[in-house]
Amino acid sequence: MELLDSVLTLVSGIVVKERRRVDAAARAALRGASQDSQALSYRLQTELDALQKEFTGSRSLTHKVLTADHLNEQNLRLIQRTAIVCGAWPGHVRKDTYVTEIVTGASSRLRGFERVKINSRLGASDIGIVGRAAEPVAVACTELMANALEHSRDDLAVDVSLIKTGNGSVCITIDDAGKGMTPEAVARGARLISAEQQEVMLTELGDPPSQGFAAIGRLVADHGFHVSIDNPSPYGGVRAVVTIPPNLLTSIDEEAAPPSVMAPQPPMAPRAEMRPTPDADAADDAAGASRPRTPAPGTAAELPQRRRRVHAAPTGEVAAPTHRAPDPERSRDAWSDFQKGLESGQNGTDLEETQ
Repeated sequence: MELLDSVLTLVSGIVVKERRRVDAAARAALRGASQDSQALSYRLQTELDALQKEFTGSRSLTHKVLTADHLNEQNLRLIQRTAIVCGAWPGHVRKDTYVTEIVTGASSRLRGFERVKINSRLGASDIGIVGRAAEPVAVACTELMANALEHSRDDLAVDVSLIKTGNGSVCITIDDAGKGMTPEAVARGARLISAEQQEVMLTELGDPPSQGFAAIGRLVADHGFHVSIDNPSPYGGVRAVVTIPPNLLTSIDEEAAPPSVMAPQPPMAPRAEMRPTPDADAADDAAGASRPRTPAPGTAAELPQRRRRVHAAPTGEVAAPTHRAPDPERSRDAWSDFQKGLESGQNGTDLEETQ
């Protein structure tokens, strides 16, 4: 009997070892293919960014470019998730980034992002995540939001709250109004996202494989933040909480970097009324028409505004006589509309205005 038990143990060990060898080979193949596809998607993203800067006059073309960019973001997210599950790094290097921009950017990668409602209660607007953890936190938030959107009806919102705790951590809470998870599903998900998880084989992720929690677990183990999904949402669905410890947080100098997209905006002073000089009035009366005048330097029209990656047109240039001179106000407004939707991903309002 003992001899039979030893044979079974030996055979079982050989089978497990062979399964792990095959799984490791599959991971290596997927990792290589994913990283190549990821690099191409980043190149495509760069080209789309260039198109947005080049074609700023056509709202229809701008909308089409934004749509293509959003599709590429969704594709990039799927490729990135597979690469992480197979042992690759996230593939994107960030500098220190505002927490609010991490969350809004994460939501912009998803189909149905307009259903994500973000409420920041951080108080200070300069709270950021250190560069080495910024993209991993963004990926974790993206996967949790995707899970919330997928498991709730299309007419239901997903509430995301940001709050700083008494011990200095920042919590990102994601609540959905779906049907919730069974106790078995919660236990399995908690095991996958745990920092102490054992290596999960691809064959254990289902068919087709559910990779979201497995990717989060790898990022949690590598970067030291925490994720929980074992509490119910007050709306009957699932509450997911991403906890970022103080060692992964930083204070960003708002003078040296653009302000957070969710920071309160300074009140705009009333536009100063420009009164024409008597000589100019006489000249207008003589010509029979009034000419538009531009504000002088130092007036309300030059109040500081949020900085954006906008290429300003050179001053002093005169349009060719055969072309109508561009309207700078209209160009500025159109550029601001689609740039908000692309770079901040705060909500779907800007995108709808470009349609």
